[in-house]
Amino acid sequence: MNIYQLNDLKLIQPGKMKKLLLILPLVVLMACSATTTEEGDRKAKEQLLQDYRQQATELKQKIAQLEKELGTEKVDKTIPVKVDTVVPKRFTHTIEVTGNVEADEDVTVAPETAGNIISIDVTEGQHVRKGTVMGRLNTEAIQRNIEDLQIQLELAKTVFERQQKLWDQHIGSEIEYLQAKSNKESLERKLEGLQAQLDMAIIKSPVDGVVDRIYQKQGEIAGPAIPFAKVVNISNVRIYADVSEAYLTSIHAGQEVDINFPALKKTVTAPIFRKSSTINPDNRTFQVRVNLNNPDKEIRPNLVSLLHITDYKANDAIVVPSILIKNDFNGKYVFVAAQNSGKWKASKRYVETGRNNNNYTMLSNGLKSGEKLIVEGYEQVVDGSPIAIH
Repeated sequence: MNIYQLNDLKLIQPGKMKKLLLILPLVVLMACSATTTEEGDRKAKEQLLQDYRQQATELKQKIAQLEKELGTEKVDKTIPVKVDTVVPKRFTHTIEVTGNVEADEDVTVAPETAGNIISIDVTEGQHVRKGTVMGRLNTEAIQRNIEDLQIQLELAKTVFERQQKLWDQHIGSEIEYLQAKSNKESLERKLEGLQAQLDMAIIKSPVDGVVDRIYQKQGEIAGPAIPFAKVVNISNVRIYADVSEAYLTSIHAGQEVDINFPALKKTVTAPIFRKSSTINPDNRTFQVRVNLNNPDKEIRPNLVSLLHITDYKANDAIVVPSILIKNDFNGKYVFVAAQNSGKWKASKRYVETGRNNNNYTMLSNGLKSGEKLIVEGYEQVVDGSPIAIH
């Protein structure tokens, strides 16, 4: 009690103070009595609830016992499943390999002789025909040599003609005649060689196509070992792909393949042109080649392609989703629905598997046409589990 409460009590008259002191103990006793009553009621109710639960448990046990004795218990222990009827179907196995595109004609052009480039007569991207002049080298020295030889040849021809006339008249010696003839013919051959060199100084396209790249510039020295330009013809392309030697006997020339170009979002079908006669010892593969017409020139060299090659076909095969096949110590198995005494039960069936493709597996043994394969709910069943087909 604080000082303020004491001050308040001092203000109360003595007679009233006595009455107040008598009332306070009664209030405290009533409050304690109410609290005790509430706690007693709660404990009584908790005990009653416990008794009821005990009685309910005993009643359930008695009911279950009576149902068992009378055979009237109704406990549904069947597992709901979904089944598919096994039907033989066509099965194909394909392999996917990566191919690389090459132009049918991809030529690096270089002059046949050395010399200074005096002109470049084409531009990159230009379409050219076979024989189109692409550039010229300096031929001044060759031309001077040709002019000198032409003068010498004129003199040699004159000498030869005179010696021939004398020889025809049986005048002069045979040696003089033969020397004149040999000199003329030698000069003629030299002149032909210089003219050939003159032609080699003119750089020409060896094929029809497009000038894809020009490597040199005017004024540089060109030569047979120095690339001058690149000409590409992609009207026809070739695709090469490496295939594992495991498929050597199942892939043949003429076999159709589907070729997908991811960058173009395009798929075409074409036959295998040939397969290589040797095995690459580094990666144990053989090479297949596919030829493609490319009239719109959409397929470019070095473009990545995916070849889907079918190496196996079966017309009447038992095929199941691969996810349904499980393994244990005895082998691979699936679950089928089988009737026993008029009731459906899950039956564990061991199978022999073959090839698989696109998440489906061909079975070589274990399942027959017409059987009911459990395709949903198979994770919840064991051999002999009662099932309900939905």
